[in-house]
Amino acid sequence: MKTGLTLLALTTLMTAFTSGVVVDPPTSNPFFSTYNTPFGVPPFDQIKPEHFEPAIEEGIRQQTAEIAAITKQTAAPTFANTVEAVEASGDLLRRVNTVLGNLNGANTNDQLQKIAQSVAPKLAKHSDDIMLNPVLFNRVKAVYESRTKLKLSGDQQRLLEKMYKNFVRNGAALTTDKQDRLRQINGELSVLTLKFGQNLLAENNAYTLVIDKTDDLNGLPASVVAGAADEAKKRKLGDDKWVFTLQNPSIMPFLQYADNRALREKLFRAYLERGNHNDEHDNKAIMAKMVALRAEKAQLLGYDSHAAYGLEESMAQTPEKVAQLLNQLWSATVPVAKQEAADLQAMMDRTGKGEKLASWDWRYYAEKLRKEKYALDEQELRPYFSLENVREGIFTLTNRLYGLRFERRADVPTYHEEAVAYEVKEADGRHLGLMYMDFHPRASKRGGAWMTSYRRQEVDNGQKITPVVSIVCNFSKPTGNAPALLTLDETTTFFHEFGHALHGLLSNVHYGSQSGTSVPRDFVELPSQIMENWAVEPEMLRLFAKHYQTGAVIPDALIDKIKKSSLFNQGFETSEYLAASLLDMAYHTLKPGQTPTDVLTFEKQAMDKIGLIDQIPPRYRSTYFQHIFAGGYSAGYYSYIWSAVLDADAFEVFKQKGLFDPKSAQSFRKNVLEKGGTEDPMTLYRNFRGAEPDIKPLLRRRGLMKDV
Repeated sequence: MKTGLTLLALTTLMTAFTSGVVVDPPTSNPFFSTYNTPFGVPPFDQIKPEHFEPAIEEGIRQQTAEIAAITKQTAAPTFANTVEAVEASGDLLRRVNTVLGNLNGANTNDQLQKIAQSVAPKLAKHSDDIMLNPVLFNRVKAVYESRTKLKLSGDQQRLLEKMYKNFVRNGAALTTDKQDRLRQINGELSVLTLKFGQNLLAENNAYTLVIDKTDDLNGLPASVVAGAADEAKKRKLGDDKWVFTLQNPSIMPFLQYADNRALREKLFRAYLERGNHNDEHDNKAIMAKMVALRAEKAQLLGYDSHAAYGLEESMAQTPEKVAQLLNQLWSATVPVAKQEAADLQAMMDRTGKGEKLASWDWRYYAEKLRKEKYALDEQELRPYFSLENVREGIFTLTNRLYGLRFERRADVPTYHEEAVAYEVKEADGRHLGLMYMDFHPRASKRGGAWMTSYRRQEVDNGQKITPVVSIVCNFSKPTGNAPALLTLDETTTFFHEFGHALHGLLSNVHYGSQSGTSVPRDFVELPSQIMENWAVEPEMLRLFAKHYQTGAVIPDALIDKIKKSSLFNQGFETSEYLAASLLDMAYHTLKPGQTPTDVLTFEKQAMDKIGLIDQIPPRYRSTYFQHIFAGGYSAGYYSYIWSAVLDADAFEVFKQKGLFDPKSAQSFRKNVLEKGGTEDPMTLYRNFRGAEPDIKPLLRRRGLMKDV
């Protein structure tokens, strides 16, 4: 997930740069005018790549002037003339960078990527110019030191505390020589981060498995074959070819159903080796350099490791607490995973081929075992999970919980023809915000699924500014005459990202830097992951899971199979996730000088140390671990499981009081979704739940309780 803005609104997404003064900016650039669009969304139909750099230059000129006005004033520092003034600075720059960053993820091209690479070090420099401005820091510090004498509201106190800490955490208290080195590190990291992500996108787009023999399609469902045929036609390869890619809707069904073991191995190896071909798109040296620079930066700032630095402002607070949770779960998971591997090997042994279970076999034989144990074929489910039905189901759920209404708006400009816009309204018809949805893979879109924001909710001059959010996914495409039919995993992903969107839409704060998803990483997944619970509840399924052809509601027999199989393969799924989380921590608890020269050897040693079985690779190997090297989750990938403890415990309220209980929903809205980063996350959680979270609901949900 890509979240909205952090507290550092002053550094505009931590991206801004310094340049010469731009006088009288050309009015032809849409960024220089008030957006004359419905709801004030970006005028995507007018924005061209050449508009970005001039707009960024003008944005930085404006913010530089705003910061100078704060530092040059003779009046004593106050909350209003310093803290609020810094918070309000950089509006144009923020708007431009938001569009550039979002397009670079969802609809990029070579020109945008070059622009992003060009401005990255300049953006980092300007961020440093603000954070390392001694006069500005001293003014903020003066307000902070007098905070007990000020009559500040709770959100004002938190804004002040966070701003002061962020100055310190970004080097404001360092000596000049250390600040100079910090500037160099930040500039290098900004470029390396972009390059890692761009390399991965290129790797995902470069590989195809082309099949020209129908026998090699044996075992694959008709819908998967049809999708591969469509992909071949799209690539103008003819009617007798089928193309499979490294996009999840393509590779995962192939691994799950294809009888041809050699081709499963070939495709999976290509997936595992992304960013590891010793060519222009190789990520090994890039990520090793990033690990080293992050460790050095942490040491400069007085921390033992990057993890210690990154976790200080999280719910977990320390690497030790993260390790405690991960190790507790790991010890419970390993026996389950080993038993699952033994069960799959036993199934393979029955074929009489003498083959040993490998990573490219797991999904294939797990699917067969699922059918054998639960008579559940995932292909039976997909006709009930058309994209339209799932979307309408989510709309129904949010209406019943929060009274929200969603209305399609064809008059709103979008950044791509596949993106659709919805106006979101309160139960009484009041406008709440705007939401984009963009569902299917394409070459211009990075992999995965995420929520992002084009405009944060805040109050400006007494007027509430409504949010503009977006969810971007890579779901299965329509094939032939059939609509897009989602897998159960894609369905829960849709619910997940919608939960993030609700966090942004329902935000009700004063300061933009505290809006919506501007919370610690290990709290931001609570609103998203709690939504996943509804996706598979029988009462909810009967509302939206309807056959796309007949309209028949999903049979109780299928619902029962889903419920009974919910614990199936949890050893695998939990192991691959925890392995990636532990790999993240292994890299980011290193001290300066400990960076591995061979990252693949380091990765193997880290996985051997925890006892990861050979048949299960970590969910993300080092060279394509976008979350931690290009996605803002460094030393934070654990946050999904931390939040899983929260969401499993929080959902107990709805299980006890009713799936659509309005009072519980209102409490969750008021105490969590609306509050953003205005209060301590654990305080917000306790306000909703009445107590701190218990790990037992999560362990029960994953079938791990008996091993703890």
